[in-house]
Amino acid sequence: MSTLNRSTYHHGDLRAALLAAAEDLVDATGAGAISLREVARRAGVSATACYRHFEDKEALLAALAAKGYADFALYIEQAAGGAPDALAAVGQAYVRFALERPGRFRLMYGPLIADRSRHPGLQAAVQGVTQAFARMLQGSGGEGKDVGVMSLKLWCMVHGLAQLLLDGMLPGHDPEVLARALTTR
Repeated sequence: MSTLNRSTYHHGDLRAALLAAAEDLVDATGAGAISLREVARRAGVSATACYRHFEDKEALLAALAAKGYADFALYIEQAAGGAPDALAAVGQAYVRFALERPGRFRLMYGPLIADRSRHPGLQAAVQGVTQAFARMLQGSGGEGKDVGVMSLKLWCMVHGLAQLLLDGMLPGHDPEVLARALTTR
């Protein structure tokens, strides 16, 4: 009979615990510093336990990015809800999200996930955000216009601003003021 205490190896929802540990690590150090070994250590399990839920590091990063997109979709929908100018609110929320969660934002939009086509959950999460933008555009005077092009214009503008701010290219500027100036019609 084993002398191991079952609580030392049974973790309940290990996948969620690993994602939470990875999320904390990304927020603290950036996505480039993630290793399966460190995520496992933070979750209190062996490094090999990660492989029961994630094929490799890229699969973990893809799942984390998908969660980031799902959180982001809720974030922008909440920002738009009840706002007099939903588009402006969404654009400002986009920039705010990037500045509040830079590690996650860089993971979501950066090159660390080399083959996104391998991760259908990630592709679905990206599509969810894209559809959320399109819904808001249609509800904000975008009827009869090419919503895809309008959505892309808005995305490029706020993403560019967010990236410039994250990279320190606009020192001395208030991010909220800049986001309002770019998004207010």
